[in-house]
Amino acid sequence: MTTVQETAVVRYGIWVLCPVLGAAAVWGLKLAAGWITTLRWFPFQGVFELVTDVPEPWATVAALAIGAVGGGLLALLWAAEMMTVEVSHERVTLRKDDKTFDFGRNEVESAFAEGKQLVLLSPTGAELARETSDLSKAKLEQAFTGQGYRWRAADPFADEFRMWVEHAPELPADVNALFTARRKAMSKYEHEEAAELAREIRKRGVCVKDLKKRQYYR
Repeated sequence: MTTVQETAVVRYGIWVLCPVLGAAAVWGLKLAAGWITTLRWFPFQGVFELVTDVPEPWATVAALAIGAVGGGLLALLWAAEMMTVEVSHERVTLRKDDKTFDFGRNEVESAFAEGKQLVLLSPTGAELARETSDLSKAKLEQAFTGQGYRWRAADPFADEFRMWVEHAPELPADVNALFTARRKAMSKYEHEEAAELAREIRKRGVCVKDLKKRQYYR
């Protein structure tokens, strides 16, 4: 079995790096608070004025704590986007954000990368999965071809995608409803919700991908 995942430095380093950078950033803003209050055009003047009124060392302690917590939240979001891909002769398993997507050998006809997305195709051409990650395309290709799977240079069905519009007549009502909900999630930058809705759409036999903030389907 071949496993493709982020390096240990990335997987574990974010829990140190993000809080440290967050603390440093907020501490820097705290140091600049006095100067910022002289710039009347700068937004959130009330916040910076409040910061200048907090006595030391509490202002520094609070700045470091708030920054570290913010950095920790960023690390959580980053970790949720990381994906592990396990490829063996018998199956392909994707692990992401406490979710596992498992496909038997006979289910996977081929795989390819489109941008940052790994796409698995079934023998009928349906998309089994389309998941985003920062994994190396070269390493993914080596993992699949090394286990005997077909790796495609590009999407063989790219020309069949069409832009989704409200109440698309070719789609069932429930699928259109999912597209509408997904559009709302995308507009609110609820990426995980949008990804989950895309999975629900695929379960209904419709492929979906995004181009320039628009949804496309086939």
